[in-house]
Amino acid sequence: MKKAIVGKKIGMTQIFTDDGRLVPVTVVEAGPCKVVQKKTLESDGYSAVQVGFDTLPEFRAKKLVKKPISGHFAKAGVAPARHLRELKLDNAAELEVGSDITVTQFEAGERIDVSGISKGHGFTGTIRRWNQHTGPMAHGSKYHRGVGSMGANSDPSRVFKNKHMPGHYGVERVTIQNLEIVKVDAERNLLLIKGAVPGPNGGLLLVRNTCKA
Repeated sequence: MKKAIVGKKIGMTQIFTDDGRLVPVTVVEAGPCKVVQKKTLESDGYSAVQVGFDTLPEFRAKKLVKKPISGHFAKAGVAPARHLRELKLDNAAELEVGSDITVTQFEAGERIDVSGISKGHGFTGTIRRWNQHTGPMAHGSKYHRGVGSMGANSDPSRVFKNKHMPGHYGVERVTIQNLEIVKVDAERNLLLIKGAVPGPNGGLLLVRNTCKA
């Protein structure tokens, strides 16, 4: 992982490019992320940095951050943050505790991968969850949105594993690869990414350079 940053989905909008094209974009508030801890080959067996995102005001930190985590931030000399994430960066050894990781490492036109937790849809039927067909919609059918055939009776006398069934849909880690950065707003810590990204507005995202470049 050459570069990465933690961010928050703000929402979607559209902008005009210099050549007059209208592009749908997702606005992501990315960083700044404070380095809270360094993992080194000598002490941990691998190289990485732990970063904090979304710094909390002091009165909120007292209520939301537990004492062990509060001490972890105090040891690093960093204000408590809402989220802690570990990033295995190529330049992790060069970063120091307390330094910032910002959107300036990215440029317009770059390709990135974005990971997040997808929106929850609750308990959902097979048509929406697995994109199955409906049954006949005629009045005499009486079977419109059911699961369908569950398997033979005498052989094998059971339902096979991984049969598509109704159940909980969403709230899964999803990665969308090879998205394009349309614009970087360093003053407001914003990335404008072409297309949609996983999760609801306000959801936590991990933005990193694409693995398919």
